[in-house]
Amino acid sequence: MTVNTRLPACSILLLAGGRGQRMGGQDKGLVEWLGEPMIAHLQRKVRAMTDDLIISCNRNRERYAPFADQLVADDEGDFPGPLAGIRAGLKAAHHPHLLVLPCDVPRIDTALLQSMRETAQLNSEKPLMLRHGEHWEPLLCVIPLSLSAAFEEAWNAGERSPGRVMRSLGATALQCPDNDPRLANLNTPELLNAYNTVSD
Repeated sequence: MTVNTRLPACSILLLAGGRGQRMGGQDKGLVEWLGEPMIAHLQRKVRAMTDDLIISCNRNRERYAPFADQLVADDEGDFPGPLAGIRAGLKAAHHPHLLVLPCDVPRIDTALLQSMRETAQLNSEKPLMLRHGEHWEPLLCVIPLSLSAAFEEAWNAGERSPGRVMRSLGATALQCPDNDPRLANLNTPELLNAYNTVSD
């Protein structure tokens, strides 16, 4: 079930498969913020928007499983980067569009998520990325599954940047304010402490 029945169903991918270097090697999605793992905050924001919630994780699968409808993992070892997780999500997704979020943006709100979906439908054959100022946020995006083959071709050609792939495919932007607190990446212990309030 989706929150807004005017919008087609979409799959949602939460990226939690990284190395967590800035967290001292901790699994970022399971790091606690405001008393809960970050993945729990995101899952709560998106749960009502999809019946196909996917988590990309390369470790602690048993801990992520309760938060997802399905789990995926990179098809190459040694943490090859977020594009690997996106590829895995595109292969597993059940709906025509895949909304992607990293696990370290627990302050994102449901209004912005809904805007992403609505804006993506205006140009439904192109990827959508968030932007604030001149800065693209390639891990906050909506990707049509019809572009899966293009992502595979880019990967096989050696590309590892999700942003470059999507810009080459004519990505559209959803513009957010500069330094939008909803987009704060809480990817260090200092940032976890600095942002100590939740966004609705």
